[in-house]
Amino acid sequence: MSNLTYGMIKPDAVQKNYTGKIIDKILEAGFKIRGMKLLQLTKSQAEKFYYVHRERPFYGELVEYITSGPVVALALEKENAVADYRALLGATDPNEAADGTIRKLYGESKAINAIHGSDSDENALIEINFMFSNLELI
Repeated sequence: MSNLTYGMIKPDAVQKNYTGKIIDKILEAGFKIRGMKLLQLTKSQAEKFYYVHRERPFYGELVEYITSGPVVALALEKENAVADYRALLGATDPNEAADGTIRKLYGESKAINAIHGSDSDENALIEINFMFSNLELI
């Protein structure tokens, strides 16, 4: 089990100025930010990032959505990071998310749900390395 996970505040939440509120919730939940940057993903970067979903019918829409505006990439640290972060995010569909979770508070729909979180320790490291190629964790 890793103590690292990856998070990404998606374009809808950045555009609605929820970034600060979302980061506050992450910090209040005991996570340390080990890396953070605001960036605009290119189509090529988005296709590579979401490559695992390339066969799914929503892949094209996902790439289009994630490139529609800036995102905030986060490398986060906490014991049991992946599971705790996913619990903080809530269900993918904000209508099914528990009260107080980030997606319940700031998401609109299953497709436009404010934030991404790694689904496994392995993917967390892949995603962190993808977004933070030179990140040195102290």
